[in-house]
Amino acid sequence: MTKPLANRIALVTGASRGIGYATALALADAGAHVVAVARTVGGLEELDDAIRAAGGTATLVPLDLKDSPAIDRLAAAIQQRYGRLDILIGNAGILGTLSPLDHVQPKDWDDVMAVNVTANWRIIKAFADLLKASDGGRAVFVTTAQTGTAYWGAYAVAKAALDMLVRTFAAETATTKIKVNLIAPGQVRTRLLTAAMPTLDMTDITKPDKVARAVVELCLPGVTETGKIFDLPAQQFRSFQMPV
Repeated sequence: MTKPLANRIALVTGASRGIGYATALALADAGAHVVAVARTVGGLEELDDAIRAAGGTATLVPLDLKDSPAIDRLAAAIQQRYGRLDILIGNAGILGTLSPLDHVQPKDWDDVMAVNVTANWRIIKAFADLLKASDGGRAVFVTTAQTGTAYWGAYAVAKAALDMLVRTFAAETATTKIKVNLIAPGQVRTRLLTAAMPTLDMTDITKPDKVARAVVELCLPGVTETGKIFDLPAQQFRSFQMPV
């Protein structure tokens, strides 16, 4: 039986652990060749072993997303080798320091914005034409609910900016074959959540593989939604709404 993403080329950022790792594995299991991007070489190698053990294929790309020229070089390499990109998963993100806004250090603020916002813009800039070269490009970015919670300022502001970035990209590609969406998975059993809430009982917290399955669904050829947020806990699409 032909797999649903057979012969598709998928790029996943933050692929060395958590949601990115699980998503890369799920995409490979669905037939895609995965270009796995992350800073942690050891995590990428573990992912490669898991993908190969399941009969899939991957290309490992150790890369710091704050290195914009490296993103451009990766896009050029994919252009030369494949001539297109079918699936883009913008998953990489950092939490930063949880503290009052007036206590956040400039470097911490800049790092959170660089990875969570600017890197995704650079990725869109570098890969938009490759997605357009696909017969059905799919782009999915991982976001979170914005509630204005105290001490989460830098991270929350960055995710709100990411939502608007993706909304704009979706509007600009609305007349193409590209479908651009976000997924809001809620609380997920990841290192980021553990760092943010070290005393949280993880027993009933969503596992990354559940999120990964939902991401794969958003990458299938039959997807018609674009410019929406898929609220995983509610199992439904919702329109973009900025906090008021």
